[in-house]
Amino acid sequence: MATKSSLATGIGRVLIAVYGILALAATGRSVVQIAEKFSFAPFSYTLSAIAAVVYIVAIIALIVPGRFWYRVACVTIVFEMTGVLVIGTLSLFDHALFPDLTIWSYYGMGYAFAPLVLPIAGLWWLRKHHRTAGAPVTEPEPAVAASE
Repeated sequence: MATKSSLATGIGRVLIAVYGILALAATGRSVVQIAEKFSFAPFSYTLSAIAAVVYIVAIIALIVPGRFWYRVACVTIVFEMTGVLVIGTLSLFDHALFPDLTIWSYYGMGYAFAPLVLPIAGLWWLRKHHRTAGAPVTEPEPAVAASE
């Protein structure tokens, strides 16, 4: 009996692709920020690195089949949504806390609000597939020729 994830099909593939783009963007941004000017805004740059890790884990969790990875995807995307909402709100009201932007600043405005929309879409996708993700799928038995 094999297990198959339905998360990496249809719209799930689009979600994975967008997570991949944001993972590259957040990783690149955080590496440059930390390498070149970490002392200027260590909190902001650390948050950029955390966002990169979150996006990478989300990609893996959406691709790998099984109940465990489905749960990891849920936790990761809820964490991402919380981060976007908290950091987005704090960046609006406390400019001193963020002398430089993160990927989640202003709800991801610098990334066309993709960091805000993506976890909503991800949670919707996970909810839509909560019963099928990681569920055992029986593979068809090979046809056996009838002997006479």
